Amino acid sequence: MSKREKRVLVAGTFDIIHPGHIHLIKEATKLGKVIVIVARDSTVRRIKGREPIIPERQRLEVVKNIKGVFKARLGNEDKDLLKVVEEEKPDIILLGPNQNFNEKEIEEELKRRGINVKVLRLEDELKDFPLHSTTKIVKRILEIFNKEK
Repeated sequence: MSKREKRVLVAGTFDIIHPGHIHLIKEATKLGKVIVIVARDSTVRRIKGREPIIPERQRLEVVKNIKGVFKARLGNEDKDLLKVVEEEKPDIILLGPNQNFNEKEIEEELKRRGINVKVLRLEDELKDFPLHSTTKIVKRILEIFNKEK
């Protein structure tokens, strides 16, 4: 009997796809089958305090077609971000370098819920590309458009 491949969950807004997103997914594939949770529009508003740039269904469609993604789905509308972990039952959660969550707190909360998941963080941000985050891309777009005015 073959051992089941580990399931690795990554989550995020995936608003404007950039090399940082690709790097996260690529690194996750080294750990197992990648399940991507794309944040709902309502979650982006609640957590980031702004409107998403790209609507959730469009972001999901793009993510589904990134090499290395085994499964992609929208998160829940619920404020409990860990419910989706209960539903997907990953072996590993891989956080991006700039995601503001504490690995140990997530692991402890999931243990309280009877779920044993290893939470890791991708430490290295992609420095090879100057526009390796949505915020940097948006700032660059605004610079360009503001110069033209």
